[in-house]
Amino acid sequence: MNSRSNFTTAPLPGLIKQLAVPASVGFIFNTLFNVADTWYGGLLSTKVLASLSLSFPVFFIILALGTGLGTGTTALISHALGAGKFKEARLYGIQAISFAIVNSVLLTIIGFFLAPILFRIMGAEGEYLDTALQYMYLILCGTVFFLMNNIFNAFLTSRGDTRTYRNFLIAGFFLNLGFDPWFMFGGLGVPAMGIKGIALSTVMIQFIGMFYLLFVVRSRGILLHLNYRELFPRKLFFTNLFKQGFPASLNMMTIALGIFIITAFAGRFGANTVAAFGIAIRIEQMALLPTIGLNIATLTLTGQNMGALLLHRVYETWKLSQTYGIIIILIGSTLVFFFARQLVGFFTEDPDVVGIGVEYLHVGVFYFLSYIILNISVSTLQGMKKPMYAIWIGLYRRLLVPLPLFYFLAVILNWGTKGIWWSLFIVNWTAAIYTFFYTRKKIRKVAHIHTSKT
Repeated sequence: MNSRSNFTTAPLPGLIKQLAVPASVGFIFNTLFNVADTWYGGLLSTKVLASLSLSFPVFFIILALGTGLGTGTTALISHALGAGKFKEARLYGIQAISFAIVNSVLLTIIGFFLAPILFRIMGAEGEYLDTALQYMYLILCGTVFFLMNNIFNAFLTSRGDTRTYRNFLIAGFFLNLGFDPWFMFGGLGVPAMGIKGIALSTVMIQFIGMFYLLFVVRSRGILLHLNYRELFPRKLFFTNLFKQGFPASLNMMTIALGIFIITAFAGRFGANTVAAFGIAIRIEQMALLPTIGLNIATLTLTGQNMGALLLHRVYETWKLSQTYGIIIILIGSTLVFFFARQLVGFFTEDPDVVGIGVEYLHVGVFYFLSYIILNISVSTLQGMKKPMYAIWIGLYRRLLVPLPLFYFLAVILNWGTKGIWWSLFIVNWTAAIYTFFYTRKKIRKVAHIHTSKT
């Protein structure tokens, strides 16, 4: 296990690679997991594909809360470890478990109430609505497993272990390849469940993963000699977890909000457009996956070096991660542009869906690079314990500007679906440029304050 001194003294290029590569590989398989769900859903019907796309914004809220809590926990533990406060780091981890349980119960209850309302707003009714709800209700039952897995991963990531979660995600992908068709079509005593089988597969794999990650955490000595009274909520720790984790969750939730808005607006142009957007989003995720590990590496290294007050290493981490990310995404964008039709065609043979999906990707590849600048900068700010910026930039990108811009380009100028895609280009690039200069200013300001104090 990496020590505090390793993160604060070892060469940064090697540390970034050590943390980023396993994480990226794991998330590649995590997206392939979702790709498999989409592909198997296409075997059932286009309506099931549309239902999966419709469910994604609500499902993403669960993922957002889990990822946000994991991000906040990682930042707090990393900061404490960098400052040499090992007891505090341990208590943050234990309190994060309680925090996750409380939030999972609340989210499940709220989700059962809101899912039908949100689906109707996005245009679902009749069989279309029923199909989406069958999937979503089962997913909501597994909320606690999603959140706990992110917390256990935070224990490990903050200490430099991104391999364990990678192993879980790889194993989960292969399990899903078997579980999906088994539960969908039935066999060996299991009845055919259709779209509910896709949801059940996902929940079961998260359940299995929770026990695997807990086993690894305990084997590393992180939760040994646990006094269960330490799990009772403590105001100071819950407050700090909320302050650090909830903004990160809200930032992720604005992604769900953005997808909800795009899906609702795309619904004006029919179910084929919704299905095409769902497929294109999966392909976009695949292109971005090799860079996801850079966000995790940036968060961990920034947190530890910020805790140790090594501001020059925070700045270098930010610059290096962006450089690596730009190189990777340029390769991915090129491949997506030239093979867009084949990629969309992998999921569906419907020519209308393929055409709309290709249209989206041929615009999207020109703003993939903006995601790198945004994500790595936000991870840097979170590692510096400045998470609130993520909320404001998220609201700008996914709510305040897209709605009027969609309407202007798609309806008033009559660009149709192209108006939606070019709106995303404008919004993401303006946000990325501002975020770049904002992050650089914040790092320099903190460095100046520390220098003046010493």
